[in-house]
Amino acid sequence: MRRLFCTTGILFYLSSPPASFAAAAPPAFVFILVDDLGRPDLGCEGSRFYETPNIDRLAAQAMRFEYGYAACQVCSPSRAAIQSGKYPARLGITDYIGGRRLANQPDNWSRNTRLLPARYETHLSLQETTIAESLHSHGYRTFFAGKWHLGDTGFGPFENGYQINKGGHLAGTPPGGYFAPYRNLALTDGPPGEVLPIRLGRETAQFIKNHGDQPFFAMLSFYSVHAPIQCTRAKWSRYRAKAVAMNPAAPPNRFIIDRTKEVRQVQDHPVYAGMIEEMDTAVGMVLDAIDDSGIADRTIVIFTSDNGGVSSGDGFATSSLPFRGGKGRQWEGGIREPYYIRWPGVTSGTTTNVPATGMDFYPTILEIAGLPLLPEQHLDGVSLVPVLRGDTIPERPLFWHYPHYGNQGGEPSCIIRSGEWKLIHYFEDSRNELYRITRDVGEQHDLSAEQPDRVDALYAQLKAWQTEVGARFPTGNQNYDAQDHAQSMQQLREVGLAEREQQQADFLDANFVPAGGWWQNRER
Repeated sequence: MRRLFCTTGILFYLSSPPASFAAAAPPAFVFILVDDLGRPDLGCEGSRFYETPNIDRLAAQAMRFEYGYAACQVCSPSRAAIQSGKYPARLGITDYIGGRRLANQPDNWSRNTRLLPARYETHLSLQETTIAESLHSHGYRTFFAGKWHLGDTGFGPFENGYQINKGGHLAGTPPGGYFAPYRNLALTDGPPGEVLPIRLGRETAQFIKNHGDQPFFAMLSFYSVHAPIQCTRAKWSRYRAKAVAMNPAAPPNRFIIDRTKEVRQVQDHPVYAGMIEEMDTAVGMVLDAIDDSGIADRTIVIFTSDNGGVSSGDGFATSSLPFRGGKGRQWEGGIREPYYIRWPGVTSGTTTNVPATGMDFYPTILEIAGLPLLPEQHLDGVSLVPVLRGDTIPERPLFWHYPHYGNQGGEPSCIIRSGEWKLIHYFEDSRNELYRITRDVGEQHDLSAEQPDRVDALYAQLKAWQTEVGARFPTGNQNYDAQDHAQSMQQLREVGLAEREQQQADFLDANFVPAGGWWQNRER
């Protein structure tokens, strides 16, 4: 029935196009989604170590959202929100979809934690009308390349409105790493040693060149810069030299322990820097394809990330400073992202302080395209078109609900951001943290004890929202061993930082390939 609906919609469009399309060629859309890229990982956002000239060029022509947020601090929920226009808690997708083992479901939970994580859905429901389906029903060609991570067979890109799929499947990590052979059933292998982000950029660029005379929606959804942390030997060598030149002596406090895990404080990881450069090169290929096809004046380009940088776990590869934390964590480092929209003739190097989130892309794209909004579908997003045109939108609260333990040290919690205030509520002990986020970007000054009335009001608003979206909650873990947990935390405090410093030394070692773990490199 869904396919019949889409086909009928296309035939209707071709026989009677919307009036807004009749006057001029309809806009095309290129949506670039990076995995695990923190906002401070870009040159245009202040990084002195990573090199991102192509993304910097895009940002200079776009509107940059100072308070642009992912819908979750981990990947699958954020991606579901982009596709559907709904909060992850409303969809029931509140944690990363963990492959076929489902180790992060409560029935399979083996970690020694006080709570059992909430149960979550393992695919994006086919009852949702995705942004691709909506555009496709109005005559748009649709294309997807890269990481899907929203369901197994029967719930992939093809079933969600994308006519072409290059690499999207169940897994959130590239099965064969970042060099061919990829071992990806949704992507034919390139020559041995081909680099995955370059391949995805090339596929996207070719689609643009082939369909530049049509309205299209192309989504380039990188696996980069998710673990495994890998790049070519040449790039590792160059960034190794740059890291040494920037910090001739090992910087003090490269890592700190922030409550539950070590957190990186310095950007000097040479392999991660190489990954970022390769991803940026692929972005440049796509931007060049838009220019070469002569459609730059009618192509809207969106650029964002699904969660913060990997400052804890997955290689401990980057620093999210001045934000606290990183991927998987409840502070700004986990959810505040690069959030750029380039609309030719409308945006040009402007910045806004209007908060925006992942659900907002859906209605924004529809309004730019001159298509009817679908408020029952993207009911948690708002169109940002007034903001892009220099106006504003009514102030609204933003919410996050993460009833899980993150692999990067994140704690089961929920968040409300209202005006300049951010409240974090923790499920383990029901404590609250309150930050004045516009003045305390690093979330170092918890004001909850000083402003109990504000805490109560924000928490009441947060609870009402959880009820409205049908949020699921963690439950008690009968197998929790408090003494063992205390011993583990003591061990972390005693040896954790030393282990991470040794890991960094391995990355800077002339032998290039350190020993084992997620940070194992494949030399190319």
